[in-house]
Amino acid sequence: MFAIIDIETCGSKFHHPQGRIIDIAIIIHDGLQVVDTFSTLINPSCYISGFYSNLSGITNDMVANAPHFHEVAKKIVEMTEGKIFVAHNVGFDYSFIKEEFAFLGYNFRREKLCTVRLSRKLLPKRISYSLGHLCASLNIPINGRHRALGDAEATAKLFDLLLQLKSQNPQYRSMGVDELMARRVDKIKDYVLKKLPESCGVYYFLDKEGKIIYIGKSTNIYNRAMSHFNNHERKGKKMLNELYNVEHVLTGSELIALLLETEEIKKHKPHFNRAQKADIFSHSINWVKDKQGIINLKIEPYDESENSLQAFTTHIAARERLEDWIDKYSLCLKYCGLTGDEACFNYQIKKCHGICNGLEAIEEYNNRASKLVEEYSFGNENFMVIDKGRRPEEQSIILIENGHYAGYGYFDSSTQVQNPEELKELINHTTYYADQDTLVRGYLKSKSLRKILL
Repeated sequence: MFAIIDIETCGSKFHHPQGRIIDIAIIIHDGLQVVDTFSTLINPSCYISGFYSNLSGITNDMVANAPHFHEVAKKIVEMTEGKIFVAHNVGFDYSFIKEEFAFLGYNFRREKLCTVRLSRKLLPKRISYSLGHLCASLNIPINGRHRALGDAEATAKLFDLLLQLKSQNPQYRSMGVDELMARRVDKIKDYVLKKLPESCGVYYFLDKEGKIIYIGKSTNIYNRAMSHFNNHERKGKKMLNELYNVEHVLTGSELIALLLETEEIKKHKPHFNRAQKADIFSHSINWVKDKQGIINLKIEPYDESENSLQAFTTHIAARERLEDWIDKYSLCLKYCGLTGDEACFNYQIKKCHGICNGLEAIEEYNNRASKLVEEYSFGNENFMVIDKGRRPEEQSIILIENGHYAGYGYFDSSTQVQNPEELKELINHTTYYADQDTLVRGYLKSKSLRKILL
């Protein structure tokens, strides 16, 4: 049994107190013919603007004495219970009715069928699938366009035709509603999610040719992949249309997932990854103490930097970050390589404490600058971080060597391997990218992990 429904509203989205249903029609269809009909105006308890009155012909005076939604809610529940909710662009009608019921504290749930999507399958290559254009092309009259009953009756006639076409179509005639309404993206969603565990790792979305189109990471890659299918952005939908398969790598450690993700994005440069693609770092912010013992910061070519705090793919990005640090730590433009003046401009506007003019003690200035250096340095040049493994009896190792990320590995915690040299032999050395150091530093500041100094 089918409940063919159409509504008229005074808003494009449900919103209390405005944006409510003002007209509803329900036509019960048993698969062969119409067996029952219900139609009524509804008082929305809000003002109907001229735009919606012109669209539907329904005025504020017309609904003044009409029942409110709560007065017809029981009727709607009874007529639609156990039936498939059918509408032309079903998402609109269903969402409004569901929200009206939610406002009353009732969870309205029905199986849905969309005559737009059904028409696209059974009546392909039409110029338009709007109810008006589709009915006109099929010689289906609409008596009362943009009134609920008129549009519902036209939808019922269209539905009759679609049922006939379905029975004659060798591809679709044996399909049930669920299978017939399933889109390719719904099918690929089921296929993809069945392959992914609720574990920490990196996942790869592949296209029809097996090319990687997106790389992501999560502590729960199943849930993260699920979120893509709930993404209504245009670019997200385009990616799902190209998605055919998925692969994944379990890491156990969230930090390793972060590091592996950025490495793989740089390696494969997937089309739908917006960030982390750049693999060439041109500039770095370097720090050094001058002859006076003052901590200096300076933007330098990445290849020439010996005490790099952070690397960048452009000079502009490095300059923006340095300016942020200057503001945050009240640093001097002169000792950040941005001016050669004795008294920097920031001192004139009281953002520099006067180290450039001999008015601040070196120790006081260095105390602030040191906090920055400590925040963006590892502290120790060589150490290993011990983190979670892929299984309960396993642990992971992340190696920092000569002040840079060098790779990761795993060991069985039951073997009691503790010798640093033995642990280093288990490391899988990876391609180094400068932004990985930033990831490691940020992660270690937010998590308390065991370290082994080398």
